[in-house]
Amino acid sequence: MKYTYAELAKMIDHALLQPQMTDAEIKAGCEMAAQYHIASVCLKPYSVKDGAKWLAGSDVMVGCVIGFPHGNSSTESKRYETELAIQDGAVEIDMVANLGKAMSGDWDYVVADIKAVCDEAHQHGVKVKVIFENDFITDDDVKIKLCEASAKAGADWVKTSTGYGFVKQPDGAYNYLGATEHDVKLMRAHSPEHVQVKASGGVRDLDALILIRDLGATRCGTSSTKQMLDEYLRREVAGETESQRGKLGGGY
Repeated sequence: MKYTYAELAKMIDHALLQPQMTDAEIKAGCEMAAQYHIASVCLKPYSVKDGAKWLAGSDVMVGCVIGFPHGNSSTESKRYETELAIQDGAVEIDMVANLGKAMSGDWDYVVADIKAVCDEAHQHGVKVKVIFENDFITDDDVKIKLCEASAKAGADWVKTSTGYGFVKQPDGAYNYLGATEHDVKLMRAHSPEHVQVKASGGVRDLDALILIRDLGATRCGTSSTKQMLDEYLRREVAGETESQRGKLGGGY
């Protein structure tokens, strides 16, 4: 294979974010994450304490979403939510940027909003990913300026999507793309080297995971972890060395 198991597994932030998930389902997800030796689990704030307990002694980090999923909390709410998540055991933070402010051109607010979370996290040695929710943004210039604002504020990653940015279509139905090749390339090109890129939403199989790595992403948010890594192991046993053309699009 083009990449080792560890190289791909340590890209994965396993998403345990569905609003209806039971405690038993979240625990099972954490146990699976430990079994497959992935990078992290991405949890809702109330489940961080339990997640940290379930993953104690493993090589899987605990992450927490902040201002999720729409980024509309006040800056102080996001900062305090970050403080609490870290107290409960989170070592990575995935915060949602304020898109209304970004699309209004209020970049001072956007930078300050992100910086408050980064400053709170970094004083505890915790890293921050800033979620753009690109399905809501039709102007690439706004995405580029969000990359610049995130870097200025101290972000460690920029991230494409929450997995829940469904957009109403002309027929009244809702649709969602999540990570796209275009956006991963754009965000990598317009972020400084020290700011990494995370692709989330629509990365649901091994070939898509390989594709986003090829495009420059270092992390992937997905709930298809087991399927991806089982496929890697199947191909390894079968001696298959080539990947297929990956395809992105549509939720976790």
